[in-house]
Amino acid sequence: MAKFTPQSELPLADQMQVRREKLEALRAEGMDPFHQTKFDVNATSAQIKERFDDLEGQTFSLAGRIMSKRGMGKVLFCDLQDNAGRIQLYVKIDEMEETSFQRFKKYDIGDIVGVTGPVFRTQRGEISLRVQEATLLSKSLLPLPEKFHGLTDREIRYRQRYVDLIVNPEVKETFAKRSQILRELRSFLDGKGFLEVDTPILTPFEIGASARPFVTHHNTLDMDMVLRIETELYLKRLVVGGMDWAASSATRAWTPNTTRSSPPSSSTRPTPTTTA
Repeated sequence: MAKFTPQSELPLADQMQVRREKLEALRAEGMDPFHQTKFDVNATSAQIKERFDDLEGQTFSLAGRIMSKRGMGKVLFCDLQDNAGRIQLYVKIDEMEETSFQRFKKYDIGDIVGVTGPVFRTQRGEISLRVQEATLLSKSLLPLPEKFHGLTDREIRYRQRYVDLIVNPEVKETFAKRSQILRELRSFLDGKGFLEVDTPILTPFEIGASARPFVTHHNTLDMDMVLRIETELYLKRLVVGGMDWAASSATRAWTPNTTRSSPPSSSTRPTPTTTA
């Protein structure tokens, strides 16, 4: 008898092939997950955990990515990760249609699913959702990084930020903080009477002192142009035109030393005509 090899231990190419075969089987059954365009969600994992004492026994619909899967036979336990955190799924053949349960067993780590069922606490005290209905919303064709070592290669983390966000959800806090900072900056400048404006992204000349620009060619105009490095010149032109207080939150582009300690390429530039 051939030895059973868990999918996670197969070479990457073989894992991808197995997942694609599962996708083709679903399509053959008329259940292409990429045709599923809507799933109604009425709670998040964080909301259920925060208010569990009030919500215990009630039925909810959640959607998220399967991050782990354990168990065999007639009972499965999974960790579902949504945009607010994680929650355990309890999947038992007696709680749902047998065909749905057998289909769920074939789902892979990384797949995005929608689940519906009551919430409860297991004997070990883990807040869980007892799955009664499950819908595959998206099939993951690439396996996630191995869970014990995670995503440790910094180059991959920065080049494939989407993978980094999946396996290291705390990274999302960086994006959230940046958004909050920009919102506060806009609020502060708005309170000072600044008017936010857009400035050209492509310019016919270099702006930015000794910074090396990115150069491109505009085919329609048949001329070389550079990506903006500074917005100051255009803001000053607005001042000359009578716009006393102007500000621009713009992405700037230049070629510094390519290290992770390089300064950010996005900033808010206010240009007042007088000091506040």
